[in-house]
Amino acid sequence: MGSSSELKFQVAGLSCAGCVGRAEKAIAAVPGTADAHVNLANTSGSVRVTTAETGRAVISALDAAGYPAVAHKYIFDVAGMTCASCVGRVEHALLEIAGVTGATVNLANGTATVTTVTDSAILRDAIAATGYTATLRRDGEPHEDRQGAEIRQQWQRFVIAAVLTLPVFVLEMGGHLLPPFHHWVMQTIGQQTSWAIQFILTSVVLFFPGREFFAKGVPALRRKAPDMNSLVVMGAGAAWIYSTVVLFAPALLPATARAVYFEAAAVIVTLILLGRWLEGRAKGKTGNAIKRLIGLRPTHAQVLRGDTETQVAVDDIQSGDIVVVRPGERIPTDGVVYSGQSFVNESMVTGEPLPVEKDNDDLVIGGTINGNGALQIRATAVGAESLLSQIITMVEDAQSTRLPVQDLVNKITQWFVPAVMAIATATILIWLLFGPSPVLSYALVAGVSVMIIACPCAMGLATPTSVMVGTGRAAELGVLFRRGDALQTLQSVDVVAFDKTGTLTLGQPTLTDVLALDGDKDGLLQVTASVESLSEHPLARAIVAGAKGPLPEVSDFTSLTGHGLRGVVDGQVVLVGTARLLLQNGVDTTLLEPTAQDLARQGKTPILVAVDGQPAGVIGVADTLRPSSKEVVQKLRKNGARVVMITGDAEQTAQAIAADLGIDEIHAQILPGGKAEVIRQLQADGAKVAFVGDGINDAPALATADVGIAVGTGTDVAIDSADVVLMSGDPSAVLNAITVSRATMANIKQNLVWAFGYNVLLVPVAAGVLFPVWGVLLSPGLAAGAMALSSVLVVSNALRLRWVKG
Repeated sequence: MGSSSELKFQVAGLSCAGCVGRAEKAIAAVPGTADAHVNLANTSGSVRVTTAETGRAVISALDAAGYPAVAHKYIFDVAGMTCASCVGRVEHALLEIAGVTGATVNLANGTATVTTVTDSAILRDAIAATGYTATLRRDGEPHEDRQGAEIRQQWQRFVIAAVLTLPVFVLEMGGHLLPPFHHWVMQTIGQQTSWAIQFILTSVVLFFPGREFFAKGVPALRRKAPDMNSLVVMGAGAAWIYSTVVLFAPALLPATARAVYFEAAAVIVTLILLGRWLEGRAKGKTGNAIKRLIGLRPTHAQVLRGDTETQVAVDDIQSGDIVVVRPGERIPTDGVVYSGQSFVNESMVTGEPLPVEKDNDDLVIGGTINGNGALQIRATAVGAESLLSQIITMVEDAQSTRLPVQDLVNKITQWFVPAVMAIATATILIWLLFGPSPVLSYALVAGVSVMIIACPCAMGLATPTSVMVGTGRAAELGVLFRRGDALQTLQSVDVVAFDKTGTLTLGQPTLTDVLALDGDKDGLLQVTASVESLSEHPLARAIVAGAKGPLPEVSDFTSLTGHGLRGVVDGQVVLVGTARLLLQNGVDTTLLEPTAQDLARQGKTPILVAVDGQPAGVIGVADTLRPSSKEVVQKLRKNGARVVMITGDAEQTAQAIAADLGIDEIHAQILPGGKAEVIRQLQADGAKVAFVGDGINDAPALATADVGIAVGTGTDVAIDSADVVLMSGDPSAVLNAITVSRATMANIKQNLVWAFGYNVLLVPVAAGVLFPVWGVLLSPGLAAGAMALSSVLVVSNALRLRWVKG
């Protein structure tokens, strides 16, 4: 930035002149600011700042004062980035803008995600100034698939370059491999004509299919910000210039150094074009998860307009419309079943393989597949508000996140290309001083090989490609990483703490036991359910749901708050409730108490029943465990994690459920506000804690934990507070999340070891370190092939994450 620049922004929370004064005072208190103004009429502000950091300090000061600057999130598709150096330059340019609070550039998907209070045009111009083309992605706009066109273009360039390079390679190298061929060339067209043909063909290769390297590399050199394209330009260009001098002005060079390297220049460009095509194809596969999610959205739907079905575009569906879905069709939008009954396959969204039964008032998800029944659905969430659109946004956001490990990579690659150029220069000087004859040729070959083989491309791709594939695979398994950095944190958590209700349990009471003193369980359940059918209590609904057949009518119904119910069924007086209720009505509960106490010890709620003043039996109701909860706890403990249960239930109930699950550490009778405090206690000894919950009262704990994992069937507040969302609501997805996290981080480490190890090992080889011992000197062509292969290997390794098993 210059000495001073003006930062303009919108301000939220202004309501009077006092607000304006306080906002201006907060801005003026930031060192390095001048001319602070806040306008109440159009809720705007402006200030002159000396640095971008000063601008960020202004935004923080306004936020602390309660008048935050209105921030926007922009996503740009950036064309032309080829290596980690490109990423660093674009990020640096964006962060140098006053008003930008965050910028993440992703080489794998070619995007820049920017959080700022400034206008998007300023950001676009800043990216353009670094030599790259930026296109703003509009809100709700699907990701433009430019990769297909770019991949086809790269293939065309490679084919043209290969066709032109082949004769050059044959003319120059054919003679080395087959001496008779060399003699034939000398006797027919001669050496000068052969070199002239090579000059023409190589020039076409460099300045037509290879022009992208010069178009980007030369301006980068002029800006003193060399990138991978610059290395290619210098390497291939040096070979071409040297050979051209040998062809047209041989007297300028010693006789022993008069050899041409046109084939090296042509092969370098051709092999790198091949590498970029292969890399592009592989990178295109990293976004397959997003493409599949987008492909779930149907384009048209049948909507009832009056009594007539009308086909409309899905984007034209409005909230409240009645949508007709026939058997086998995809459900076009989120909604509730208005009429009809069917089974819906939701596996593509939740990861659950079994179809889910849907009836009146049940929720359905857009993009899922209807089964054999016809449904009419009332649309509730359309367009960008639909769950599928939100999932796509979440996955894209996670894929664009830069993990903490990437910061180290960026610091290294910031100096990498200049360091390579310095090593290449030193290599040439050493060969010129100490190399054998023809010293100039050896120096050229070694210097060019160093510039070509060094590959920041692989470094730049090592992390983002793994993140893209890993988060995409997680989405296919029903796990959404709302924040990409949770990928790095989750793999090293020490403690997994679970909320009980709705997480380890189904979250709704279920009939579990019927014990009739006379042995007639069905009869006892019928009369009890008849009385309970007139109650709104959740326990009553569980009993009614467990009864079979039509229920007899009830008369003289009375609800005795806190104790139970009374009613007359088929002329019999039925009491349903606590032991106290029965005792107050003269019923001897001696025969019922042992069973009731046993149910209570199991964590169940006992409901005592009497008929006509005589004890009849006990019914047990409980919030039952999810089928997979016990297995999840066992596997987590087997993998070395401490498993903790946090619940508001009574100690006895919590102990019973914990014993069934195999959990040793419980925190019972915890008030809603106390769960976050329990998390902090678990973190006090340095442990990393993941918390799994689903309710509104879980939101503070989800936000406090190192990784908050929300069950997707829970509330929006809980999901918004979480780092990871389990779409299926099944706690077994916690294992999927941890498995994907560990697999992704292991994959990133493999990529980084390869990317850095490749350069550490092969740059010295290219410089000629093996020549004094074995006489081996790496040719520029082989260097180009190795460089191209390194990026392809990194991306291919990341693609292995597509087969991670849940």
